[in-house]
Amino acid sequence: MPTRLKRPAFWRHIALALGLVAFQGYLGYSVVTGQFGIESQDVLEVEIGELAAKSGALQAEIDSYRHRIDLFQTTRMDPDLVSERARALLSMAQPDDIVVMVDPANGKPISSSTTQSTPDGLTANIDIGVD
Repeated sequence: MPTRLKRPAFWRHIALALGLVAFQGYLGYSVVTGQFGIESQDVLEVEIGELAAKSGALQAEIDSYRHRIDLFQTTRMDPDLVSERARALLSMAQPDDIVVMVDPANGKPISSSTTQSTPDGLTANIDIGVD
C-alpha cells in the first residue's frame, strides 16, 4: 500500500516567519526606547551626574562636620578661642572688651571714636540685629 506524505501548509511557514520578524521588531524597539535602551542612557547619565554632585556636596558637609568635631578634642582646644566664640554666639562681652559694630552691607564700622553717636542710634542697630 503506497503511503502518501502530507505536505505542510505554505501558510504555516509564512506565519512562523512573520512571528519571528515581529518578535525581532519588538526586541529592536526595546533596544531603542526601553527602560535601559539607547534613549534612556542619556537620562541615566544625567541622573548619575546629579547624584554624583549631590554625593560630593554631602561628602563635603560630612568632612566639615568631622573637622568641627576634631576641633573639640581637648588636646586641640584653645581656651581663648573657645571663650571668644562663646561670647560672640551669646552676644556678650566682658567689661574690658572693646566692641566694634560693623555694618554688614559695606563692612565699615557703624561708629568710631572720632564721631559721637547717639545711644538711640546704636540701640536701634542692635535691635534690628546689625552686628
